[in-house]
Amino acid sequence: MDDSIAALPTGTAVPAYPIQFCVNGEPQNIQVEAYVTLLDLLRERLGMTGSKKGCDHGQCGACTVLVDGKRINSCLALAVMQNGKEITTIEGLAQGEQLHPLQQAFIDHDAFQCGYCTPGQLCSAVGLIGEGQASTPAEVRELMSGNVCRCGAYPQIVAAITEVMNMPERKDNPERPYLPGTVPA
Repeated sequence: MDDSIAALPTGTAVPAYPIQFCVNGEPQNIQVEAYVTLLDLLRERLGMTGSKKGCDHGQCGACTVLVDGKRINSCLALAVMQNGKEITTIEGLAQGEQLHPLQQAFIDHDAFQCGYCTPGQLCSAVGLIGEGQASTPAEVRELMSGNVCRCGAYPQIVAAITEVMNMPERKDNPERPYLPGTVPA
C-alpha cells in the first residue's frame, strides 16, 4: 500500500452535500455524497425504479432521463451536479392516467419486448423530439443509436417515434422496405 495516500480515520463520515432539484415536478431537498450518481439517487433514495441500470458505463441508454429537457445517461451524471435542475424520469412522462403520446405509440407499435430498455428509449425519444434535429426516419435511428434494445425492436421503436413526429412512414430509403417484425440489416 502506498503510504503517501492517507486513508480516512476509522469512523470518519463521508461528507454529504445539500442539493435541491425537482423530479417529475416534485421539489426535492436531499443530502448526498459527492460520489452518488443520479441513477443511484433516483432508484435507491427516491424509489423511482423506472430508469434501469444496464451497463453502468453510459453505453446502453437504459438509464436515460431528461435534465432540463436534455437527455442524459444518469449512470454517468453525479447527483450533486443536478442542483437546481428539473429532472424527468419515465414515471413523470404521463399526466395522471393520460399516457404521453410516445408511450401510447410504443404500445400501438409494439415497440418493446422484454421492456428493460423501454424507459430509457422513451425518455431519449422525448429528448430527441425536443432537440428538433431529426427530420427523417434515418435521422431518428441515428439519434437514437445510444439506446440499445437487445430484443431488436428497433423498427417498431422508430415507427412509434416517427408517428408522434408526424413523419412520412419509411420514405427515407425505398430500396430497403420496412417489414414489421424484422430488423433491417
